[in-house]
Amino acid sequence: ASAATAVAHALSGLTASMRHEGGLNCDLAELVANLVPYPRLHFLLASLTPVLQPPSPPSVLEVTVAAFAESSMLSGCNPRLGKYMACALMYRGDVVPKDVMAAVATIKTKRDIKFVDWCPTGFKCGINYRAA
Repeated sequence: ASAATAVAHALSGLTASMRHEGGLNCDLAELVANLVPYPRLHFLLASLTPVLQPPSPPSVLEVTVAAFAESSMLSGCNPRLGKYMACALMYRGDVVPKDVMAAVATIKTKRDIKFVDWCPTGFKCGINYRAA
């Protein structure tokens, strides 16, 4: 897939809750209000997963873990070398909120993803029932 296609899919996923029905809908203003403690700290790191359609549908946990992989990032950086202030996870398709919360709990428990210690670890999750 081209870079333009990847960016289009990422933006479509980010704004899907404004256009379609979902279980945990949220809009862009809500993301900013809930996740950015200091508006001047506004550097975003976007990822997209799965990029290619796998032979069998991945689990919510597999998609969530893959979202933090270097190969899923839409920029040339290694997310394991830095720290997150907050994270927005936007899911599309047949996703159950219980599975999302379990995946987030697993991410927090494993501590593979580092968060700053001066800000509460914030995850904002959105589910849109319409697949990409």
